[in-house]
Amino acid sequence: MSGSSMDGLDIIFTELNENRGNWGYIIKASDCILYDGEWRNKLINAKGLDAYNYILLHTAYAKFLANCINNFIDKNNLQHQVQLIASHGHTVFHAPESNMTSQLGDGATIAALTGINVVSDLRNMDVALNGQGAPIVPLGEKLLFPGYDFYLNIGGIANLSYQSENNFIAFDVCAANSILNRLAGIYNKDFDEDGKLAANGTINEQLLNELNVLDYYKQPFPKSLSNNFGIEVVYPLIQSYNISDVDKLRTYVEHITFQIQQSVKNLVKKDQLRSNYKILVTGGGALNIFLMEVLKLNLKEINVDKIIPETNIIKFKEALIMALFGVLRWREENTVLSSVTGALRNSIGGAVWIGQEA
Repeated sequence: MSGSSMDGLDIIFTELNENRGNWGYIIKASDCILYDGEWRNKLINAKGLDAYNYILLHTAYAKFLANCINNFIDKNNLQHQVQLIASHGHTVFHAPESNMTSQLGDGATIAALTGINVVSDLRNMDVALNGQGAPIVPLGEKLLFPGYDFYLNIGGIANLSYQSENNFIAFDVCAANSILNRLAGIYNKDFDEDGKLAANGTINEQLLNELNVLDYYKQPFPKSLSNNFGIEVVYPLIQSYNISDVDKLRTYVEHITFQIQQSVKNLVKKDQLRSNYKILVTGGGALNIFLMEVLKLNLKEINVDKIIPETNIIKFKEALIMALFGVLRWREENTVLSSVTGALRNSIGGAVWIGQEA
């Protein structure tokens, strides 16, 4: 899994089991392969390539993925144990309104270079069915992490899922770490460790108000965001303010947590808020101590308890769910819920590439 924060490639080796519809898992090995400057630049600039060079990058990135997978297998002595690779790839273009989404990382190349069967292109079927193609993790959350009302992942983009009595709803909330990391980059940091920079800033109310009235937040769900929203809309708006960089960080932390709070309130507005709502928080943002402190205060106002799981789940929940989707695709079972994405129907997502010899 390569997320919108573009920090690196998440890889796990997991064993999944199913017993009468109840799923379990064991994560036996995990790693995050950090992108060097060259690969980060290639991914950032991919959307500006012409068609020919974009396809060349599609193949080159798949070779990079295959090399990382082979090294991971060797490092963890997993030879002859890996039966299936589920590869999400890296999203460059996402325009569901035009029935298009594109992730770098050619599945055939990965299968050829690893000799292992591969499932890739996990979002395409849903988008072809007029769905948003995002978020796609809710079915995985439902199957692997039962018992929560909300599921919040704070990566490059923050997304929220809600398990109501009759339905499962999910959508992208706002750009998150993609913006915080860019602002931290001004200080030559890959990210704001523990939120220490933001904690020293002051909220700029004018900027906060301008962020909170962006058109996307007025749209009804199902809805999803591309990376361009943060890069082309949010970040330029923040940089148009002549305030200190720590004030920008502090203001954006407030914006993220406010939008999460408002999203939760909108989801349960037809229900009476009760004191025992539970929200599972994962993704890199869950490791940001200051962000979590501010989020806790915002959620406390609406009687929602924040639950942070073990570090392995915080970091690798989405990679784990991609593995589950690979297995579901292999079994020809649904991977995407139309109630989440707005598609015409639930669907079985993923292209299968046979890497093993017959």
